[in-house]
Amino acid sequence: MSGRIPETFIDELLTRTDIVDVIERRVELKRAGSEFQARCPLHDEKTPSFTVSPAKQFYHCFGCGAHGSAIGFLMQYEGLEFPDAIEELARHAGLEVPREGGGAPVKPRHELYAVLERAASFFQQQLREHPPAIEYLKSRGLSGEICRDFGVGFAPDSWDALMKHIGTGEKEMKLMHRAGLLSEGKNKAYDKFRNRIMFPIHDRSGRVIAFGGRAMGEDGPKYLNSPETELFHKGRELYGLYLARQRVGRLETVIVVEGYTDVVALAQFGLRNTVATLGTATTPQHAEILFRAADTVVYCFDGDAAGRKAAWRALEAALPKLREGLQARFLFLPDGEDPDSLVRKQGKEAFEALLEQAQPLSDFLFEHFIAQVDMDSIDGRAKLVQLTLPLLRTLPEGVFRDMMMERLETLARHRIGAQGEAPSGQAQPRARTPRPRGGQARTPLRLAMAFLIQNPALVELLKGLDELDGAEIQGIDIFMQLVDFCRKSPNMTTAQVMEHLRTHPAREHLGKLAAWDLPGDADRQALEFCDSVDTVKLQWLDIQISRIGSPSRSPDEYRRLQQRRQELKSSLQGQITDGVNP
Repeated sequence: MSGRIPETFIDELLTRTDIVDVIERRVELKRAGSEFQARCPLHDEKTPSFTVSPAKQFYHCFGCGAHGSAIGFLMQYEGLEFPDAIEELARHAGLEVPREGGGAPVKPRHELYAVLERAASFFQQQLREHPPAIEYLKSRGLSGEICRDFGVGFAPDSWDALMKHIGTGEKEMKLMHRAGLLSEGKNKAYDKFRNRIMFPIHDRSGRVIAFGGRAMGEDGPKYLNSPETELFHKGRELYGLYLARQRVGRLETVIVVEGYTDVVALAQFGLRNTVATLGTATTPQHAEILFRAADTVVYCFDGDAAGRKAAWRALEAALPKLREGLQARFLFLPDGEDPDSLVRKQGKEAFEALLEQAQPLSDFLFEHFIAQVDMDSIDGRAKLVQLTLPLLRTLPEGVFRDMMMERLETLARHRIGAQGEAPSGQAQPRARTPRPRGGQARTPLRLAMAFLIQNPALVELLKGLDELDGAEIQGIDIFMQLVDFCRKSPNMTTAQVMEHLRTHPAREHLGKLAAWDLPGDADRQALEFCDSVDTVKLQWLDIQISRIGSPSRSPDEYRRLQQRRQELKSSLQGQITDGVNP
């Protein structure tokens, strides 16, 4: 198992990466003063509210609230996992990603990607040289153009054709084994894929990482996938997602089907927003990737018992991912039909009409449980609550969860109350709600944190922070953590600071502060930073003075606090006195 990516490497990578260059390769940016603007690529909008700051190496959308570094942008826009985003940036920077932490040394992967690419080219060449395979694809209604777009190929009916093409030397054989291209017999290795139509499987960066092979005849399994390798984990990959995003860009809806040919057939009819799982049930990792890629996911399954069982697993995986604005729907096909056959019989418009009528997740969930109980009896309705509540508790907090709880109460004819709350100790992710520009009040403490996040070197100006020891001011603990971090790394950019805080509970809040516009030159900002910290000290002094009440109760302490209060007020160099009594 590979180790962690060192924090020092992430810092170095962000130092070598220009966020403007990363985003501009994907989104048209226009300069606006010292920053760049665009219509947000992460949600629909008419007026540009997406800004990119070269100085901070940070992006922020004032419409949907999305923000982050170049790493965060690739995760949100491309739907990449964190390590994959690091790999993508490192590839463009010409760096090899190191690993640490007890795992075996990571073998170089560039040769592995290269051998898989060579295999894909070989299969495509073989397709051109085997008319029966071409005729088979034509009989399935697949055009040469769509096969080219998806890189469809053919593995000849041979035990060693691919081996001979790649090479039978020790190095080549090891690479093919690592890539999952060979099977091992009693005496020797042989080509894993034979006499099959080949579908290359791409990662979210567009690199070939595996193959799926469909049998042309009745020999062997209908579908055969590459085994799991260091590059390919079927529970985390979706066939067709990379190509869908390349063709369509930002997806509003993504359709999930079960087979490669379904994806290719629907794409040929113009439904380019289709992906397929790879011979496995829909996993939580799949759901996370799907809802990063689109706001609406339509799961398309057979209407039989097996199809409904698969749909239920998809529902269970989707529930914890349904943040505000996201939705899942389920389309159950008529008996004997699959997406491929249905779109050919009825056409694109009829299939799209079926997608529009797909059953919402809420209806599917409640109908599933209602069918198992007697809704006319108290016992049956109590059973409904018992069955449904554990799943509803996995939903993120927000309007959708509240409405699902209300619907359960209506069906059960019973007030559920506190039972609907998340179990003790089980933290539920909070939905992100868009804030308008300037919607976050600029308190002195928030301003101090904003200055530090945007210019960590300001930490060197801080003095007398021991006055805030034990301060009972909301958020002061986060500020002190930020101070400690900036003292260790005062020369970081905003993007580097935020990457170090990626797992911090207050990351969303700090990300908004990173996007604040802090006007003025460096000297003015330094003065305002010091004033904001002194104002926080004044707030804590006011709290302590108010607790003493009458000066006669503790005259010496009261006098000391008042004297210190006057010193701080006299030293304020800017205009930051919000929340401080005169």
